[in-house]
Amino acid sequence: METLLVVDDVPENIDVLSGILRPHYRVKYATNGPDTLEICASSPPSLVLLDVMMPGMCGHEVCRRLKADPRTRDIPVIFLTALTETRDEEIGLALGAVDYLHKPCKPAIVLHRVRIHLELHNQNLALENKVRERTRELEETRLQIIRRLGRAGEYRDNETGFHVVRMSQTAGLLARAAGVPEAYSDLLVEAAPMHDIGKIGIPDHILLKPGKLTPEEWEIMKTHAAIGAEILGEHDSDLLQLARIVALNHHERWDGTGYPNGLSGENIPLVGRIVSIADVFDALTSERPYKKAWSVADASAYIRDQAGTAFDPNLALLFLEILPQVVEINQRFADQPNSTHEAST
Repeated sequence: METLLVVDDVPENIDVLSGILRPHYRVKYATNGPDTLEICASSPPSLVLLDVMMPGMCGHEVCRRLKADPRTRDIPVIFLTALTETRDEEIGLALGAVDYLHKPCKPAIVLHRVRIHLELHNQNLALENKVRERTRELEETRLQIIRRLGRAGEYRDNETGFHVVRMSQTAGLLARAAGVPEAYSDLLVEAAPMHDIGKIGIPDHILLKPGKLTPEEWEIMKTHAAIGAEILGEHDSDLLQLARIVALNHHERWDGTGYPNGLSGENIPLVGRIVSIADVFDALTSERPYKKAWSVADASAYIRDQAGTAFDPNLALLFLEILPQVVEINQRFADQPNSTHEAST
């Protein structure tokens, strides 16, 4: 049974309305504005029948405050009034009320209006829930596509899917340590797997070459950062925007000798500087067909030595401080013999 809140400073009026409504609804009551606001905030009713003319806080002010509070703004409000001026109704509707009932209230009209507005409200809630669920499904689909594209880049580079998992989790950890808000850090975890998507555009004879690249081949290899940004393109999506920034900037160096744009210092976007450290550390500590895995001690020494040259010195220091947590990530998502690309972020 749905709950209605009847608000009137005259007890006799509350008794009349309660008599009409109680056979069909659970009825609460209040005789002033402050009590109304408190009841609605602590135990929101399904609908409020609100008197306009009350001492102290009038019904219009109560409605204004209800609609200004995120906890109560969606509660339908029907005004009760003895006023007959059209202007009064316009004011109430402009404040967010759904209807007006004129005193003395006729039982059949009260029940009809209440039923209609409850049905409309419930239909709107059901529609909002469907939209919310559909939005969640679309977001999950988008995340899955991005993760799969990230893996596609790793397949081209003979790396396992666990690399992007470890690297992205480490990037999120370092971002939080650097004071990046949690929501944005979580977004970085989802965007970071796209960092090397541009390798899709590098010819196999260069990307898969077992030996050292020639200067000409290295110049072609370096184009993968710009290719990745081009693949991701310009979008309104916060996630894709962040993925593009990461793809374009994760090979820039603090001293300005990186690529593709030779940015230096804090001109390199923060997320690019973060992913650079996470990516290099994981690459060093991972075994590849062309090299053995470095020890954590050797890889962390490299990060320390390259602070202020390749890496943001402050971020490098933070990384070394959170190294035990990074090692936990590496152990949790360690590559297995004959591992496939079916890791999941």
